[in-house]
Amino acid sequence: MKLVFCLVRRRFPRLNYSSKQARYSTMSAAQVHEMAKAGFGSGTNELYDRARPSYQPNALSLIRKAVSAKTSVNIVELGAGTGIFTRALLAHPEWQSSIGELRAVEPSEGMREVFTKTVTDSRASVANGTFDSTGVPDAWADLIVIAQAFHWCPDHDAALQEFARALKPNGVVVLIWNLEDREKARWVAELRDIYEKFEKGTPQFRLGLWRKVFDVPSYAKFFKPHEETVLSHTIPATVDSVADRVFSKSYIAVLPDEEKQKVRQDVKAIVEKGEDKVWINEEQGLFHFPYQTFVVVLPSK
Repeated sequence: MKLVFCLVRRRFPRLNYSSKQARYSTMSAAQVHEMAKAGFGSGTNELYDRARPSYQPNALSLIRKAVSAKTSVNIVELGAGTGIFTRALLAHPEWQSSIGELRAVEPSEGMREVFTKTVTDSRASVANGTFDSTGVPDAWADLIVIAQAFHWCPDHDAALQEFARALKPNGVVVLIWNLEDREKARWVAELRDIYEKFEKGTPQFRLGLWRKVFDVPSYAKFFKPHEETVLSHTIPATVDSVADRVFSKSYIAVLPDEEKQKVRQDVKAIVEKGEDKVWINEEQGLFHFPYQTFVVVLPSK
């Protein structure tokens, strides 16, 4: 299926390892947001893995260009979830032969279980941990990457200190998110209006609260000004796959059954009406779902 891409580039100035080398990944429950624990708990992870979009090849190429190491690249992936980003990275032609080891860190036991089933590359492993307790040795990582997760980080300064400890000299941190693009189609804007009202104060990516990371003391101490790139693209979708995407969201997963049923009806009505919907194959019910991918590179000093 041919996908459509558009690139906008923005620059802003501004598992067991030795105790001597690393913090162990023994996180406390208080380090994980309550909504994340409930919404991504047992029984939700298979849907999450099926419904969430993967990461576009040009975004992965962008990350490869940000990493100075040419071969045997050591990668730490935090908030790795079910391995959606991991699988995309391992399969990408620019990454396939250059990865030495990928150590994924994920606090959800259910997500780790799906990860171990779906990520079969011997270079990849997954362990329990958090943003500020990764469990990797000092100066081990060429790249720390966080896909669709950093907005849940509760302590930016502590996380940056942990990143700086784990990175090699000239290492980089990359944050990446996929987000439904409400500007490209009215049906997407209407869809987001339906489900975003249930967010209940959670620190969702779209709110930009994660940007406070650039203001904490450890950022200027350990990192250079970040670079941000926004990639626009579409993915093939059906009414059912859009509904699954909505129900993979943590704050929708925890709704009472009656409210879930109402959300499902509203989603179906919006998508079937389809203001500005662009068909791929109307007979098969297949259409373009507009997305943006945000790639934020934090080079270390």
